[in-house]
Amino acid sequence: MTSRTRSRLHRAVLVVAAGLTVLAVLLVVAAFSDDRAITGHRGTAVADVLSVSPRSAAISFTTPDGVTHAPQLGVLYPTGLTAGQRIDVEYSTVNPNLVRVAGRGWTLALLPAGSVVVVTWLVAAGALALLHRRVRPVPAELS
Repeated sequence: MTSRTRSRLHRAVLVVAAGLTVLAVLLVVAAFSDDRAITGHRGTAVADVLSVSPRSAAISFTTPDGVTHAPQLGVLYPTGLTAGQRIDVEYSTVNPNLVRVAGRGWTLALLPAGSVVVVTWLVAAGALALLHRRVRPVPAELS
């Protein structure tokens, strides 16, 4: 492998790792922002968990004005929910589609985001170490 190719691969590994790190940080920032929006205009309700997938939970709840809401993106922080369960939720009265499980918050995003960053940089470090290994030519008398 030429030094130019090695240099390009080195940069590519760093760009991908940096990009994944930025995405993980943005995930935490978005969770913080959503929580702030809910806290600033908080409403509470009891919601029915309609369905659960590994990454989301569909819910339905009724606000005090009698309107039933079923947020398209589901509820924030759905870990541990099961279909058929009734849960307390907090929602933004300005945007009732922004809903979180009561008592849960943005800090729950720190562990998965941090894990992504750590694993990303461990893989990047391994890839960079492989790129920097010198391949020694086989001596002529051995080939």
